[in-house]
Amino acid sequence: MVDGHGISRRGFVQQVVISGAALTVGAPGEAAAAGVPSPEGGAAELGFTTDSAALQADTVVATACQFCNANCRLHVGLRANRIISVAGERDDPVQAGNVCVKAPMMTELVYNPLRLTTPLRRIGGAKGAEDSRFEAISWDEALDHIAGRLLSLRDSGDVRSIANRTTGRLPRGVGSLVGRLFTLLGSPNNTDVGPVCNDAGGNALAATFGLGNFTNGYGVDAATGREDLGAARYLLFLGTNQAETHPVTFGYLLRRRRRTRAKLVVVDPRQTPTSAEADQWIAPKPHTDYALVLGMLQHIIAADLYDHAFVRDWVLGFAELRDHLNRAGYTPEWAARICDVPAGVIRRLAEEYARTKPAAIFCNAGISHQLGAFDTYRALTFLAAVTGNIGVPGGGCNFMHNTWPGDLHLPPLAGPTPPRPKALPVGPDYFAESILEAKPYRLRAVITQGNPLLSSANTARVREAFRQLEFYVYTGLFMEEAAYYADIILPVCSGLEMDGVYMRRDDRAIRWQHQAVPRVGQSRPDWEIWIDLAAALARHDRKLPGAYWTDAFPQDWKDYSKLWAQFVALTPGMAGMSQQRLESRAEPLRWPCPTSKHPGVSTLYLDHPSWYEATEALGAKGKRFPTPSGKVEIFTPELDRSLKSAGHGALPVFYTHPEVTGANPTIAYQTGFVDNPVNPQAVTHPVHLAVPGNTELQRAYPLMGMTGRPSVAHFASVTHWTQTGERLNGIRLVQIHPETARRYDVADRDTIVVRSPRGQVTGTALVWEGIRKDTIFVPNTFGPMQEVGDQFGDPRYEPANILLDDHLYDNLSGQQAYKCFACRIEKA
Repeated sequence: MVDGHGISRRGFVQQVVISGAALTVGAPGEAAAAGVPSPEGGAAELGFTTDSAALQADTVVATACQFCNANCRLHVGLRANRIISVAGERDDPVQAGNVCVKAPMMTELVYNPLRLTTPLRRIGGAKGAEDSRFEAISWDEALDHIAGRLLSLRDSGDVRSIANRTTGRLPRGVGSLVGRLFTLLGSPNNTDVGPVCNDAGGNALAATFGLGNFTNGYGVDAATGREDLGAARYLLFLGTNQAETHPVTFGYLLRRRRRTRAKLVVVDPRQTPTSAEADQWIAPKPHTDYALVLGMLQHIIAADLYDHAFVRDWVLGFAELRDHLNRAGYTPEWAARICDVPAGVIRRLAEEYARTKPAAIFCNAGISHQLGAFDTYRALTFLAAVTGNIGVPGGGCNFMHNTWPGDLHLPPLAGPTPPRPKALPVGPDYFAESILEAKPYRLRAVITQGNPLLSSANTARVREAFRQLEFYVYTGLFMEEAAYYADIILPVCSGLEMDGVYMRRDDRAIRWQHQAVPRVGQSRPDWEIWIDLAAALARHDRKLPGAYWTDAFPQDWKDYSKLWAQFVALTPGMAGMSQQRLESRAEPLRWPCPTSKHPGVSTLYLDHPSWYEATEALGAKGKRFPTPSGKVEIFTPELDRSLKSAGHGALPVFYTHPEVTGANPTIAYQTGFVDNPVNPQAVTHPVHLAVPGNTELQRAYPLMGMTGRPSVAHFASVTHWTQTGERLNGIRLVQIHPETARRYDVADRDTIVVRSPRGQVTGTALVWEGIRKDTIFVPNTFGPMQEVGDQFGDPRYEPANILLDDHLYDNLSGQQAYKCFACRIEKA
């Protein structure tokens, strides 16, 4: 049933009661009890759980769902230490008791017969082969073996050949422990998953406004008593399908929209559940959002629709931007030719955004996974700045997936540490280049907390790299694709098996989570693994005393409460975020929060005493914007010089992916390396922008392909290891427009082959009018080792990223270009 406001009560949010293997699903706030008519007016749902003595929880634990970045609190009910129910937090006005279809799948991670339960060591078979053989070993044996290999590389003078890649599934603060251990080793290559996710948005926000974080918050700002994002009168979504990727927070926005009548505009090459809720859906060519935004900017300034007072008082570089846009000819008419959206639509979009206050921009991977991700995000920050939509409730640049700026801090190391050379170019996809080509040097030992054999671009090349890699440690829940390349496999805990904090990484909102169930087998949480690895290094280091390692990694940090207390005491802006305070709240607490009395910050850059108290704690006393100037920095000579060292500049120059149809301006990578101005710990290839493109490749591969999440049922690859995920969406459904399908003689549900210059994958045709005729959508996160689908007769798929070119990436943020690749289709 759809209510009068267009929100399906049984659509993307729900509550669940688990009874045996069955799920009884009820609308938010409703009990799934006998005799209650269904909201659709049909037969009653005869769950018979509410009054069952056997199904009454004897313990309820407040924990968190970790399948997306919405940070939903879960109240997990247990009877006799077995999970029997999962419910959302009713006393949080944003969550409003809701969870999505993924919440009960957290339970399926715990009670999963395929879980890794003990450390394993390779004893036979070629790396990557399905007949790879492993034997169970103890944790001490596993960690001693890892420590020996790392120390051997250090002592041979090749410590930079050691790398780690974290993942988004990690408990908060593990990255700080990894960085600490790598500092003690002397390797610079402690990388994170950001270039696979959404680093570019944070990089751009930091360059323009001073902090790399989602600017506004969901719910009421406790400092002012005012609604923040719920007060928006205009919601501009670019490249974000929030209904499927952040369903509970999107549900909150829709509830608030009933009251404000805010207009929702969705910019996306395909129609999604998000655009189905919109007042307007605009479908540009993939990878051309940058042109659309530049056309909007030029029109807003030329039509005198900008906020004169805000620009005068708070913006540096406006005149330079205005003159640059005019010289470059970045008009709506120019943009229309690039992105295939009529100029009149671009002008109307610009005028609506500029005139409707407050207006909020939302972005996600659809922007991040572009070749020009950093520059596109920067242009979007300019839109907010020139219209005065920054530092105001209901406005801002709400770019998903950002975390705290910098590490969570730990006590300083007591003694000297080795000098560290420059890191590899940012982005784990560069690992393959390093391993195979030794550019700029060769990696020899890698530890990962994710699955690069699915997430990295040009999978065939990544496979060859990991086959040749000398030493590889995989940590995870299951025997995923990457595990078959490992020398050592370490089993980790799922989210319900540990204490900790979990952050709604959109708006910096943090909760405390409690361990709900015992650990499965011998699995350990990630922070314990790194503390224990430090102890193993202490046992085997023949050059440095054991205290060098053990003093830096006290054993009592294995108690997460004590580790968190260190972070709170030492990280700027976090002094008010104690465990006790987080535990006492139904709502999360937002960073920054500098004292125990501070309410936390909802609207960054708000001209309000609570914000200035926070900036003082962050080392920017008296500044509204923690940039060098204290203002929004569109253009400064210093910023321009810094970015030009890598081929960019402070002012926008349009370019796009060379495989976007049409001879568009594109990018050329230079040989050699320079220091990365956005990530100065690393090097990067400098580039030339706006190089003329051509259409030669497009004659053989005339379609544009995009990858993305299969549906709301999935998050990364881990949900493919649950029965619910595979039952609901275990078939890779490739979205194709009906006219395109007819042109290729493809019918709905045909098995098809998608080919690119890098390789091919198979899928099932989903003929769908809600996608551009020149574009297909290939769901990612599928992989050939996902055996759960076998029971449903699902195929084992090759990864979608086989189709992508790993040499095409954002040289500043490291983001990979997952949102466009030249391709063609045919029946299998």
